[in-house]
Amino acid sequence: MHYLLTYDLAPDYLERRGEFRDEHLKLAWEAQERGELILAGALTEPADHAVLVFDCETAEPVQLFAARDPYVTNGLVRAFHVRQWNTVVGDLASNPVRPA
Repeated sequence: MHYLLTYDLAPDYLERRGEFRDEHLKLAWEAQERGELILAGALTEPADHAVLVFDCETAEPVQLFAARDPYVTNGLVRAFHVRQWNTVVGDLASNPVRPA
């Protein structure tokens, strides 16, 4: 099952992220090594949101990631959202659907 974790970034995110970036990236790479996190990054121009794509059985690892993320705990993220994503096209799709 795929899940999207989206972050609503604080207006001063770019100015403040340096202090917490190594810890955030360590957490992200650990999740990737466990096979949970597939892709992650901030949107640009403007840098107001970030998107993280997870592949997990439940939303629990996604929620735990956000709860431990220093970007969240230090206010660089104003709000986060976890949504199940029903992927149907692509080699990594959880529920591939092909035309009849």
